[in-house]
Amino acid sequence: MNPTLTVHRSAHEIGGNCVEIDCDGHRLLLDIGRPLNAEPDRDRDATLLPATLDLSRPVDAVVLSHPHQDHYGLLQVLPPEWPVWSGAPTDDLIGLMGDIFSLPRTHRFHHFRSSRPFVAGPFTVTPFLVDHSAFDAHAFLVEVGGRRVFYSGDLRFSGRKAALSQRLLDNPPRDIDVLLLEGTTLGRKGAFPTESDLEARFVDLFKSTPGRVFVTWSAQNVDRTVTLYRACLKAGRTLVIDVYSADVLDRLSRFSNRLPRPGSDNLQVVVTRKMTAMYRHRLGRPDFIPERCVPYGCSARRLNATPEKLVVMLRWGLFEDYERAGVFPTPDDAWVFSMWSGYLEHPTHQHIRSWFETAGATVTTIHTSGHAAPADLFRFAEAVKPRFLVPIHGADWDRHAGWFPNVMRLADGEAFEIPGRGTSE
Repeated sequence: MNPTLTVHRSAHEIGGNCVEIDCDGHRLLLDIGRPLNAEPDRDRDATLLPATLDLSRPVDAVVLSHPHQDHYGLLQVLPPEWPVWSGAPTDDLIGLMGDIFSLPRTHRFHHFRSSRPFVAGPFTVTPFLVDHSAFDAHAFLVEVGGRRVFYSGDLRFSGRKAALSQRLLDNPPRDIDVLLLEGTTLGRKGAFPTESDLEARFVDLFKSTPGRVFVTWSAQNVDRTVTLYRACLKAGRTLVIDVYSADVLDRLSRFSNRLPRPGSDNLQVVVTRKMTAMYRHRLGRPDFIPERCVPYGCSARRLNATPEKLVVMLRWGLFEDYERAGVFPTPDDAWVFSMWSGYLEHPTHQHIRSWFETAGATVTTIHTSGHAAPADLFRFAEAVKPRFLVPIHGADWDRHAGWFPNVMRLADGEAFEIPGRGTSE
């Protein structure tokens, strides 16, 4: 019997990835993502699982590409006996997020390493570390039943790890029967600057701003943290991050000694009341702040001192503590929104924006996508030359499928039996 591929979700939307490969009753899942439009308090709601995903039969592995919720966020509601494979940093970051949201550990994790195949039942899976806004992002080659399936996960060619994706482009996997290719950016216009381009823009802003520069970005976008840190070094400023961001960097420094972390020059940790309470009570880690943050930290009130030397992280969770400490924007300050522009429409970000605009501060956006530009997706598909290209993780594939070779458009939940080579297609 030929292996069967089913995209349970993400054939027509961004995120919520869940792909199954079935061969002679053996099953492998690639990601188990939470839909982007799901309510934030439904992390353990089994009704969010794709209706076509059969929970009654075992799987040989659930393989996670990276630690973004739209790729792993429904792991909690899978049968606990299903084995999970991920990179070690992904396991660590998922555990941290679980602690923050009071989600107990439900599955045993096995760790893979890039370019080293592992076996799960009849499946041989080879991970490839790629460039993405998430740390520890992978694409996968899955070999089973004489077929070769390549899953792109989320990737790009413009970040600080661009060489990883370029290496894959220059030496693509051969004889691929099915390429599952993400298409997040299809339909988007305009430039896709690199992280190095952003670094230069941040340096210019830091040098031209007489006061503080507040920046809103995701703590798990480690590339962006590195970009900001490098810009601070060049501009003679200090990057001030929160306790959670310090925790992320501290954990990941075990896997990369090139990352800034508490104790690095020009880096401080702002210790706020809410974050302290979370680490002491909800996370049960009262020692982390005094041991890893306080020696390199400052209070929120200290953010009013030497404003010309500070670049300050600002997220909604810090907002109330900043105001309580008397930290308010001035006309000399600037605020940078460094996330996807769609998030700027959220009421919390609109409130922050108004806070700075009312004060007469400079307001701007400096950001680039965590995903490959359309032209790069096309180059990748041309290099791989799959027999079938199955679109995933995109909302505009239908208008752009004609750009790509051998597109096989599937609906969510539609099973596709992968024919053998030389047979009728």
